[in-house]
Amino acid sequence: MRKFINYLKESYVELTKKTTWPSWEKLQSSAFLVMVATIILAAALWLIDFAFQHLMTLIYTL
Repeated sequence: MRKFINYLKESYVELTKKTTWPSWEKLQSSAFLVMVATIILAAALWLIDFAFQHLMTLIYTL
């Protein structure tokens, strides 16, 4: 049990004293970038899926 308590204390010290956290502005800009990249990737995958669906329909109807 002593090791577990020591682990929790060391984890707390590391998270509060040794870790550098991003500023709120940087965090917001990063989140916005992730959202934009996700939307672009989703649109590209939808377009590829749409094209393959029509291609396969065309091939199967021959």
